[in-house]
Amino acid sequence: MHFSPNPFLRMKIQEQIDLSLEGKLSAADQAALEAELLSEPELMASYVRQRWLHAELLTDRTLLSSLDEQVRTRPEKSTASWIALAAALVLSGFSILALTRANHARFEPVATLIEAENCRWEGSDLPTREGAQLGVGTLALAEGMATIRFDSGATVTLEAPTVLQVDSAMRCRLIEGSVVADVPDSAHGFTIDTEKMEVIDLGTRFGVTSTPVGGSHVFVFDGEVKVRENDKEEARHILSGNSLHLGALPQTADQEIIQRPPVQSAHSDWLSVSTAFGRGKDAYIRRTDSSGKTGDDPLLMVKHTDLAAGNERRALLTFDLSRIAREQMQAAKLTLMMESSGLGFSSLVPDSTFAVYAAIHPSIHAWGESNLTWEGSPHLTTDIPEETNFVRLAGFTIPKGSANTLIEVTSDELSRFLLSSADGLVTLMLVRETGEFDKQGLVHAFASKEHPSGPAPTLWFQPIPRP
Repeated sequence: MHFSPNPFLRMKIQEQIDLSLEGKLSAADQAALEAELLSEPELMASYVRQRWLHAELLTDRTLLSSLDEQVRTRPEKSTASWIALAAALVLSGFSILALTRANHARFEPVATLIEAENCRWEGSDLPTREGAQLGVGTLALAEGMATIRFDSGATVTLEAPTVLQVDSAMRCRLIEGSVVADVPDSAHGFTIDTEKMEVIDLGTRFGVTSTPVGGSHVFVFDGEVKVRENDKEEARHILSGNSLHLGALPQTADQEIIQRPPVQSAHSDWLSVSTAFGRGKDAYIRRTDSSGKTGDDPLLMVKHTDLAAGNERRALLTFDLSRIAREQMQAAKLTLMMESSGLGFSSLVPDSTFAVYAAIHPSIHAWGESNLTWEGSPHLTTDIPEETNFVRLAGFTIPKGSANTLIEVTSDELSRFLLSSADGLVTLMLVRETGEFDKQGLVHAFASKEHPSGPAPTLWFQPIPRP
């Protein structure tokens, strides 16, 4: 088959090629043009040459001018050389077309990033500037909060740290993190997938979370959603004010154990002791949880709320300091690894202040990881810890939308207490002092000594320099 001599057809195809080079063809027209190019070798060669020249012009106009000069002033260049060059260009044309098709599909707009103030992004393959149009691809929000408006009309707010895959104007996939979706009637059926389930909107406002340790959670603020678990055929309907939580899968007997990396100090001479050492232990208590067995959980959950008192949570940490010669130390600090709890939403909680209390009564060290309950621990559950049992040593703040990061807690009071206590055990309690806007506000969490990859709560001690 030969390239058609019809001048009108030539003109039309050339116009399509020009639009393709400028990225202005629709997906359907691009596909039609590619089909035409693949069926006509001469047309393919012409297209490849134009695309090559277009790319050269964009990237190095000086080089292009030099090449053009050589072509005009060196007619002695052998015909064989030009044939070899043309053949190479034709062979590379298929790769160029594949790349063009992939890029065109990626940047076919399906959504717009309408809010992205004070955000930090890591690993996104989509544009992250506010107002950018989004195609199919991934957004990885490391810090802050951002809102996407899909072309269907649905809006999705990302709460850092979150990784969201945009699939179409009616579907996205939450790989990790938390999102809140507002879906109008025009986007009825809008779907958010997670590793565990598919959440299908039926006209509503809802939130979805997915955690690195395998949990997925959906809460319906208003309206109704249909949830289809990945391993079940029948879907469930979740109505306004209700939720569904799918926890992490239990570890199988032959599953590899993930080694937890040690915490690295900013100064190599500091000595560390985590809750995983010796008689150390960590757990959290929740007002309505009577199981008392949170000591095996990978997360230490902390929350303060006046709107749903049963969800109040506090964490307890005990450190065995028997191997630290504290008389030879001059400073001390605490580090905590912030993790995603998969419960609640950051947008419903302001910047949150936490307090670190230390137990001053030795009997408190005797608490057990397998029987720690709210009702059985009155000394741990007063609104403000009693001065006869606890002393406030330090505080820290986690801004709304903060990324999972290592938190360093320091204060003169913390150092003095840790260095002067004569007891071989030290017990600290983490309390969130800030409330929330809604009872579905975020539950903050920190890695425990059972976390598969995050470092356990750790105390650090700085030795006195030797003379």
